[in-house]
Amino acid sequence: MGANNFADRLKNFFGLRKSISEELFEDLTDLLVEGDFGAAEAMKTVDSLRETCRKEKITDTAELRQKLAELLEAVLTGSNTANVGGNVLSTGFPAVILLLGVNGVGKTTTAAKLAQLYRDRDKRKPILAAADTFRAAAIDQLKIHGERLGVRVIAHQHGGDPAAVVYDAMEAVQSGSGDLIIADTAGRMHTKAALVEELKKIDRVVETKGRAGGSEADIRYIKWLVLDATTGRNAFVQAETFNAAVKVDGVILTKYDSGAKGGVVYSLMEELKLPVVYLCEGEKYGDIRPFDPLLFTQDFLSLA
Repeated sequence: MGANNFADRLKNFFGLRKSISEELFEDLTDLLVEGDFGAAEAMKTVDSLRETCRKEKITDTAELRQKLAELLEAVLTGSNTANVGGNVLSTGFPAVILLLGVNGVGKTTTAAKLAQLYRDRDKRKPILAAADTFRAAAIDQLKIHGERLGVRVIAHQHGGDPAAVVYDAMEAVQSGSGDLIIADTAGRMHTKAALVEELKKIDRVVETKGRAGGSEADIRYIKWLVLDATTGRNAFVQAETFNAAVKVDGVILTKYDSGAKGGVVYSLMEELKLPVVYLCEGEKYGDIRPFDPLLFTQDFLSLA
């Protein structure tokens, strides 16, 4: 399936149907599943759409498509996506952003994109923390990003303690060298127990150092899961696993193409209550934008 084919198929699906029937609803369910909705989520969505049509006596397929857009936008808006990133960073307090996710989803590049975004847009002083000590390449890559951006990078040796890296980054913040830590973490998921223990140790460091001034409000702490948008339902499984292991606050989707299948976003929000915070659409530092429920829904249904 090509990059734009799914959006085109949805557009054609409604364009070719002249009347609303039970067959239409069944075919729409199948199409949503193909678009990376889970089967349960697709059936729930179509059931809601069917009920809306019955109550409002809708017989026109163009109006049906618009009602589907309203329903899907409501799912995304209901997850309070717009302020997830802003709330944690607009308070004036120092903040720690922990980026989670499996290897290969683009965590390290995303860390650099966030550093530039918050530095240029919000006048923050970011510090990149190389807490993925499992891979030497990840440490080196983050250092290169730091050099290109002119952003400080705190790193230890390959194989070191990730929590110690975060500790040193917080020391730097408390000494006035920065006010925002963006920490890259290891992507291995060989055992959930190992992941939990590693993150619990980082949690303790952030919480202990964050209370150094005697107040729990001294620092803001957020965990964002980075997912590859092209992996579809596999991204949902990753989110399910990470969210069960640790409390995830939101999702950043990388490698996103506005014409590609995007139904997994609705499942993330409806089934896991995980809001999508940012979309990354390319490799450049500026290729990141806040998630917009209306724009995303219009892209998904080819309404834009």
